[in-house]
Amino acid sequence: MIVTFPDGSRVRGSSLAARRIDDRERSYGLYLDSRWQPTWDSDLIEWQDFGLPADEVSAARLIRAAFGRARRGELVEVGCAGGLGRTGTVLACMAVLSGMPAAEAVPWVRLAYDTRAVETREQERWVERFAELVERLER
Repeated sequence: MIVTFPDGSRVRGSSLAARRIDDRERSYGLYLDSRWQPTWDSDLIEWQDFGLPADEVSAARLIRAAFGRARRGELVEVGCAGGLGRTGTVLACMAVLSGMPAAEAVPWVRLAYDTRAVETREQERWVERFAELVERLER
């Protein structure tokens, strides 16, 4: 499902079940599960299901770079196994990058993408930490 952020950027959230190899619209993928095995331009964040990224700083950099691509008009795809927890968390982080306050990002993603997005309290709290990480990276 394509999510349009308040700044107009578009990102597709996806699950493994919806994986399409021959998608001509997708420019780049940011994946949170190694089972995606993309043959197209992509990056992988090591991120255990129902958990948090193994390397938070690296994850923040990759999320920021992926959203930069979306801002330039590329269709970025974000995906994990079920397309909800980790994918929803990244979409909430991207909402922060689009200018949304971190406290509003998770509820917004649940309205704009899927009511089940961002599956754990730990993932919800990470969206706020992400905002802090990005602020430090930009200094």
